[in-house]
Amino acid sequence: MAFLRLEHVSKDYIADGQPVPALRDVSLEVAAGEFVAFAGRSGCGKSTLLNLAGAMDFPTSGKVFLDDVDTSSLSEAGLTRLRREKIGFVFQSFQLLPSLSVVENVELPLLLANRRDTRDAALDRLAWVEMEAYAARMPYQLSGGQMQRVAIARALVNSPSLLLADEPTGNLDSATSDVILALLRRIVDEKGTTLLMATHSTEAAAGADTIVRLRDGRVQEVLCPT
Repeated sequence: MAFLRLEHVSKDYIADGQPVPALRDVSLEVAAGEFVAFAGRSGCGKSTLLNLAGAMDFPTSGKVFLDDVDTSSLSEAGLTRLRREKIGFVFQSFQLLPSLSVVENVELPLLLANRRDTRDAALDRLAWVEMEAYAARMPYQLSGGQMQRVAIARALVNSPSLLLADEPTGNLDSATSDVILALLRRIVDEKGTTLLMATHSTEAAAGADTIVRLRDGRVQEVLCPT
């Protein structure tokens, strides 16, 4: 059974009172533990697809099933629980809170979920991304690659089944990008996490199990590079 399933999904946004299509009749299945890269130019629908997969948005038509649950059928409380317990997010701009230390940033999802022993769990995730030595630092004291590793630790702190990465190397140089991509690959291989990554980089996409190329909101082709 597919962990993520999209059935004839279309998504329109409204601009100046007119519908603007972002996705058009996309059907797709992603297995548990699969690393999938959504590739294509800006505006092709990559980020929209991630938002739908993460139940941050909902299709205009069609269905999105996550772990066999129709995301559009959930209540607001159910959606909050789904996002908190099963989904982690990594962004191009890191989105670390500047007023919190590194370890406090990683702790935050646990605190919001009223979890106990948050400090030990946060330090464990920082150790996993080799950033435990920076736990007391503030985000402004880190390089871009270090901030992204902290952001990944934060995304993993709740042990999500699904990790969504939106252009995770977009603000990084090529050497640092390689480090982050290797870390994402390790998450899939060692933790069995399902990983969806949006990227415009051919090099970044090449490390995925499956590449879904999008063009004008449609699936153009599906490739399995490995």
